[in-house]
Parts: sequence; C-alpha cells; structure tokens
Amino acid sequence: MSQFSKQMHGPSETKGSGNGKRKIKFKDKRRSNMGNYFSATKLSGKDITDTVRRRGGRSTAKLKAAKSVSVLTKEGYKKLEIKGVLESKDNRNFARQNIITKGTIINTDMGKAVVVNRPGREGTVIAKLIS
Repeated sequence: MSQFSKQMHGPSETKGSGNGKRKIKFKDKRRSNMGNYFSATKLSGKDITDTVRRRGGRSTAKLKAAKSVSVLTKEGYKKLEIKGVLESKDNRNFARQNIITKGTIINTDMGKAVVVNRPGREGTVIAKLIS
C-alpha cells in the first residue's frame, strides 16, 4: 500500500492465522479504523494550514506548506525562515522534494536544525539547533 493513500488499520483478511485454521471474520472494518492521507509538508513562500475534523468534532491543523520555523536556542524560541531541506531520515527523496517531516534536517538563518515535531499533524514546524 502506498504511503500517499488512505490506510485501513486492522488485521489482514487474506493472511492466515498461522496454524492453518480457516479465518472467520469477527467484525467489519469501520470508518473509525480509517487512517488519513500523508500530508507532505512542503517548503514554500508562505505558511499554509488546513483544518481537519477529527473524532468527536474536534479540529486540528495540518501544515501543507511551511516558510518559517520556531527554533529552540539557548535564549529561547526564535522564529526563523527555512532556507532549505538538507536531509530526511524517512526518505532520501523527501530532501529532494523539500518535504518536511519529523527528524528532517533543515537549513535556517542560524545554521542547521532538526525538526522535533510532526508538522503534518500539529500545524507548525518546531526544531532545535544542531551544535
């Protein structure tokens, strides 16, 4: 299954149980078991967020495009501009496509920084400087 498609979480219906016994379905999959699309947060000229309805009616923000980052320094947090994506531990193609995920090393005005949050789920990019 592609990482860019919706995911149905739960046990596989085609895989055997391990002992050769015929598998009988206990219950159907529900909408609450459904995952969501991978929100590829890209480097852009401005910050673009998208609100998503979650379970129970609450809403969260997805970051679609990012321009700025809150960087943790010794003095505190500073809002800086992202110059580029250097390296991604998730996928080496993400660095080429300028996609920001957790653990991505980005280039800022103060130097290299590593992203410590999940921008596609939280709506902001938070990073700490690499000394």
